[in-house]
Amino acid sequence: MKSIKLLVVAIAFASSTMTFANTKPNTDKEIVKSVMRQEIQKLLHSPKFVVEKNTNVIVKLTVNRNNEIVVLSVEADRNVSEISSYVKGRLNYKKLAKRTESKVYTLPLKILAKL
Repeated sequence: MKSIKLLVVAIAFASSTMTFANTKPNTDKEIVKSVMRQEIQKLLHSPKFVVEKNTNVIVKLTVNRNNEIVVLSVEADRNVSEISSYVKGRLNYKKLAKRTESKVYTLPLKILAKL
């Protein structure tokens, strides 16, 4: 009976380990998206306006054939015009380091309030 319990525990442990193992390597598209997100985070760092409350923002953008960001729309919980002009001013026509597919990307952002 003890050996059966040990076998069940071993099988459960092995299957859980295989479930959480990352066996799929990163594809080129995932790497490009990650690099693009990091570049956009750098460009949007330190807004020059006061953020009183955390704000959720959804940015729809595309990349033109010159590998430049083109902001299509900005949706925000509050301060829509201020946030929209900030995001568009910081992102529009900035070149990306990695070549990116020209399609519409939806980028959820959170602008955090400084305490």
